[in-house]
Amino acid sequence: MKKISFCLLFASLLLMVGCGTDNVRMNTIVNADGTCKREVSYSNVMSQHDRDSLWGKGKVQWSQPLPAILNIDAFSSSHTDVGEGDTVTTTFWREFDNVAQMSAEIPLQLGNRRLQTHAALEKRFRWFYTEYTFTETFACVGDTFELSPADYADKDVLSYWFTGQPNIMEGLSGSEVKAKLDDIEPKLTKWLIDNQFKTIFDFIIAHYDSIVRPPVSKERFVALHDSLAAFVLKGNEDVLGIVPSDKLQQFFHSNAYDMFFDEQTPLGRELTNIYLSKMNIFWFSVPYTLQMPGTVIDAGTGLCRDNVIVYALTGERLVPHDYVITATSRVTHMWAYVLSLLVILAAIWLLFSFKKT
Repeated sequence: MKKISFCLLFASLLLMVGCGTDNVRMNTIVNADGTCKREVSYSNVMSQHDRDSLWGKGKVQWSQPLPAILNIDAFSSSHTDVGEGDTVTTTFWREFDNVAQMSAEIPLQLGNRRLQTHAALEKRFRWFYTEYTFTETFACVGDTFELSPADYADKDVLSYWFTGQPNIMEGLSGSEVKAKLDDIEPKLTKWLIDNQFKTIFDFIIAHYDSIVRPPVSKERFVALHDSLAAFVLKGNEDVLGIVPSDKLQQFFHSNAYDMFFDEQTPLGRELTNIYLSKMNIFWFSVPYTLQMPGTVIDAGTGLCRDNVIVYALTGERLVPHDYVITATSRVTHMWAYVLSLLVILAAIWLLFSFKKT
């Protein structure tokens, strides 16, 4: 029997983080006329078997497994390229009349839940140039967890921990930053562990009628919540090594709850899947690039390289509150400079002509 432990669940999470979603990238192109284009690409290295099968049949394309975070229904076109090192990259794209239409067709999802975004484009005419400000707001997904992190730390601390903003470490030395982070980390670790315990406890309650000869009634089990939590999550223990089934055996002197922690049972598999579906947030990572009309003059929280802005779009950034991506660019009007110059020259010519008369 393979028992579920917090260590096993964390290991599963770390495995997913190792695989990650960094091979998925999203690019947004905003045009001066307000139209836009969304592209999503993902890459994999072709196996020897797939390579032999591909070339042996004389094919020039290979269908990659689709990443779980990608909803291809949001796209209208695609193509697949084989690059160096047998890296296969598939790119989906779709063009839109405006950014609001584009945000309504966001292609990214967490489990069966599509991310929600709202995009806006503001255009300001300034004679010599036009400024464009694009904003896309990704809705918070913190409600995935029943227990809110706001009950464990104040909002600025939470925002900094998950997004890096606001910079509450400004002006602190390295040692002071470390001390502050060492103070914050246990609070957020407790938040995560408490949510793990609640997921397990609530699942058992929901399926209590499936237990054969439970040691206590369902009502008594509910009443023992605080005592059981204190027993299972003792502060002087390494929580990663906790095996909940062993703890419940010790607490109730019964193995009646073992079936919830055995991956060979339907309930054990269901509980593991529920847990991992919540933890999807922590391995979701999609680099987001943005191309604006003209020259970028403000990249917001992104990094601008060769006039392309790169943002970190991760699940963690969606935990404490909505995550906002914004940028401003400027398109210079050469005609305005030429026209202004002509007006100045005309004024000078008129001035001299008037003096001659």
